[in-house]
Amino acid sequence: MIDFSSSLYLGMNHDSAALQPWSKFTSGIPAVLGSPPGADEAASRLAALQGCQRGLLGRSTLDLFWDLLGLLAEGRNDIFFDAQTYPIARWAAERAAARGASVQTIGHHDVNMLKKLARNSARRGMRPVMIADGFCPGCGKAAPLVEYLDALRKFGGLMILDDTQALGIFGSSPTSDAPYGVGGGGTLRSSNIAGPDVLVVSSLAKGFGAPVAVIVGSEAMVRCFEARSETRVHCSPPSIPAIRAAEHALEINREQGDLLRSRLARLVQNFRRQTMNAGIHLFGGCFPMQSLETVDAASVFERLVRLGINPVLRHPRSSSMPRISFIVTCKHRQIDIDRAVAAMVCAMKQVGAGRTRFSVIGPDHATADSNPRCDCAHDTLDHS
Repeated sequence: MIDFSSSLYLGMNHDSAALQPWSKFTSGIPAVLGSPPGADEAASRLAALQGCQRGLLGRSTLDLFWDLLGLLAEGRNDIFFDAQTYPIARWAAERAAARGASVQTIGHHDVNMLKKLARNSARRGMRPVMIADGFCPGCGKAAPLVEYLDALRKFGGLMILDDTQALGIFGSSPTSDAPYGVGGGGTLRSSNIAGPDVLVVSSLAKGFGAPVAVIVGSEAMVRCFEARSETRVHCSPPSIPAIRAAEHALEINREQGDLLRSRLARLVQNFRRQTMNAGIHLFGGCFPMQSLETVDAASVFERLVRLGINPVLRHPRSSSMPRISFIVTCKHRQIDIDRAVAAMVCAMKQVGAGRTRFSVIGPDHATADSNPRCDCAHDTLDHS
């Protein structure tokens, strides 16, 4: 069985023998009383990687968003979030709403709507706060971060990103030869964005393969978050083995990250080229998650499994049709790609899947505009 369901995009597994040793999993005290060994250094390196001044580790993006949105609810903030923002941030926004905050959904990547709402917020003496995923794997596009930030800065606003999908994958200076860019610092780097009005929350559980999360931003904002965080008082900090895995991931990224990203890009490009030649068109752009949308998805999926291919069957909130997603990682070989495409063609012929909906997305994630709609679907994918 060839697995196309893992989101360990760069193939980082962090075998225990490869990590610095530890004598205990946790110190037994909350983070507010003392950071676990290595936590502060790893957070600083992650902040620098993303072009920010300061970072702070958390157990998960849920912990970090829970605290962050709870704090925003205490001030004069109008909170807007993209309609396709990953559920964890939306759960935290619900907490903010329960505390009396103004929370409103805007259309996916709808800059004009944000401009109108930000202007209205300023007129009412409120600060506009925009929450979005840095990169949307459903449509294969980065969020319009430059436009978002321009709209917010006119009114003293704040932009908050969930960059879990992009961290470790995208970086600075993307080109046709290096579509992911270099460094792996995420969408801030690929969009060349920085400033005291940007906060980024990311899990390392995908690109970097470590079960820990980080919030990065300006020195002042992250220190404020650290001082007022509730989970740092009432919950355990990240485990020491998880921090060791984050340290190991950063070392791998420093030494060979660009080589891994180059290999991953070639595999994804070959996958898309072969499916295109077979008359199968996929969602996903250059991102490692490639998706087929068809009313016959369940039947095609069953046949793929019988043929030794294990993708992910997904049910988007925004579409009436399910999707089959193939997640390509650096662990795959070219023969795995060949077998997956051959199995897909065979399965679709067996089912007679002639009612497939598709969209062709260009190879450059930062400029591809050929997809007129976005049926983003993150619902069934782990995003710890």
